[in-house]
Parts: sequence; C-alpha cells; structure tokens
Amino acid sequence: MRALFLVVLCAGLSCASSDNHQDNIETLMDNVLVLRVPHGVGSRVYVPLTCGEAYQNQPVHWKKNGMELDPPLQGNQVSVLVEEMDGGNYTCHLGPDGEYLNHTLILIQLEPDNKTVILVEKSPEEGYIHCSASNYKGSFHCSWTKTESRSNAAVLLVKAERHLENILCELSADGSGVHCEDVNCPYKEEQHRITVTIYIHSYSRLEVYTKSFYLREIVRPEKLSNLRARNRVFSWSYPESWETPSTFFSLHFQVKVVPIGHSCNSEGLIPDNITEKTEYEIAVKPKKYVFCVRAQDKFTRGPWSHWINCMVNKEDSTC
Repeated sequence: MRALFLVVLCAGLSCASSDNHQDNIETLMDNVLVLRVPHGVGSRVYVPLTCGEAYQNQPVHWKKNGMELDPPLQGNQVSVLVEEMDGGNYTCHLGPDGEYLNHTLILIQLEPDNKTVILVEKSPEEGYIHCSASNYKGSFHCSWTKTESRSNAAVLLVKAERHLENILCELSADGSGVHCEDVNCPYKEEQHRITVTIYIHSYSRLEVYTKSFYLREIVRPEKLSNLRARNRVFSWSYPESWETPSTFFSLHFQVKVVPIGHSCNSEGLIPDNITEKTEYEIAVKPKKYVFCVRAQDKFTRGPWSHWINCMVNKEDSTC
C-alpha cells in the first residue's frame, strides 16, 4: 500500500513539475513560441498548441519537422511534450496526408541565458554586436558573426527602440547585420539610449543578444576626402557625409608620419599630433615616407575614422 502511495505521489510530482512551466511559455511572434527552461537542469514540459479556430471541427493531424508523430497526434487543440532542448516545427494538416493548415515553431531558451554558442564575442568591451554610424542623422548599422559550429543559425527577429519608440530596421540579405533609421534622432540631444535586440536560433535553440548605446558613442566619421600634398604641406576636407556647419559638428585630426612599407598603425617618425586645422606641415627630414591622417568628433571623442595616407617619394607624392 505504501509503495503504491509513493508511485502515485511521484507521478503527481512529475506532472506538477511539467505543468508548472506554463508561465515560461511566451509568444514571441506569430507562429513562434519560446519555452524558457533552467540552464543545466533536465526539463519535460507540455506545451499547448492550437491549429486555429477555423479548424475546430476538422480532422486535424499534426507533424513535427515534417515527420509523422508516434503515436499520431490529432485534434485542433493538443499538448506536446517538449523534453530538454527538443523543440521543433509542429504543422497541422487536414487529415493524415491532407493539406497544410498552420504551424507553430517551438524554440528553447536557456534561463539564465549565460551560455552563448551562436555568436562570436567580438571583445569583452564590445560584446557580441558591433554598431556604428557615420554621422548624427539617425542612420546606423549593427553586425555580428556566427560561430563556425552554428553557421546555419538564422535571425528570427530584430527589435530596436529608444525610450519605448520603435526604430525601423532592415536585415541584411545574408543575416549578418541590420541597418536601422532613427527618424526622430537628427540634431536632438540624446537623453535615452538605443537598444538593439537580436533573436537568433540554431535548430530549436534560441539565443537573445542585446546592445545598448547612445548614437554619440558609435559615430565614426567616414574617411577624410581630398587629401593632397604640396611640398611638405598636406591638406584634406571633412567627409562628405559629415554634418554641417563644421563649427558646430567639429572634428579634430590625428596626423603621423611612418616609413614607407609600414601601416598607419605603426609607430611614427614623429609623435602623434592632434590638430583642428585641415592642413598640416611636417618638418621631418626623410625624403621617403607616408603621411597619415584620420578624424574624430572633437566633443564626444568617439571612434576614430579609418586612416587615409599619402606616399611621398622624394618630389613625387601619391594620395
């Protein structure tokens, strides 16, 4: 009698453990359910599915990832047992071999989501998502890199917002980045951060990555234009994409001289100099060298632009 009582008790606890997860089932978007399960703990959760109100009295049959279920699953409203990370795409059909009616994709998200396997961390400071903008007009781009073992991963959803206002974004064709346009941004003082959230899945595993920033933190001026040389005087222009007037949107410039054959990131023949003028006269003696210059927002001190350079070989210069 006691043994029978223990069996019944264990069965009841098992059902409770699977039913208590109902609060961890979330509708992410149309036809997509997210089941959040504890990280490192085995789980068995019954997830309710509905084919649709229009099919209430129809002979509805279900498949998982295109395969018949064993035993067969029938009915407009059903529950499926999801064990561990075994989610999938459940489709409902009119009869065993009938036409497709609807589907529900069940994805699994570990909670807490502290084990990321889909995207590569760019750096501890930058995280998994890199965002940049060439000016303050509100347009910015974010990118990410998939790990080699999860190259099949697909972006399911991208959300961008600033203080509860949605920002329009468009995913790149290869799914490696997104271009966004904050139409309320230009020339406004930023009081709230932009938050970009990427929902990406590999098979049934869903991972969510978030990046928050002020636009002023990610603005990197484009390369300077019209670099030219006359004797030892070099001049250049602001990037064409940069805002005007320059008195309000000011840049300052870093200049250096490096030996021929070296990159602009090498140690220079002269110490790195900062100037607010758009020309610079050098006083170095070598007749062969490379002159390098790049720009940065004078006030926000955000990212530097990429270098541009002139190669000087005696009396000849190539910019």
